Amino acid sequence: MRIPRDINAQELIKLLGDFNYTITRQTGSHIRITTIQNGEHHITIPNHRPIKTGTLNAILSETAMHFKISKNDLICRLFS
Repeated sequence: MRIPRDINAQELIKLLGDFNYTITRQTGSHIRITTIQNGEHHITIPNHRPIKTGTLNAILSETAMHFKISKNDLICRLFS
């Protein structure tokens, strides 16, 4: 499955909520989300509309690595 090209920060944060990520702070146009599932993990997401493909790819790769699943599995779970 391909990474969507038109997702914004709020939609991504809502989708990552399934992995127990919650907003912990915001500084300017960057939002910090955190989960304590599988150990504490932080991600900074730019509050852009849409998020650039490379940035989204990096966020998904980092999340998949934290949960020890493949990036493709993560994409399927989030966007299908």
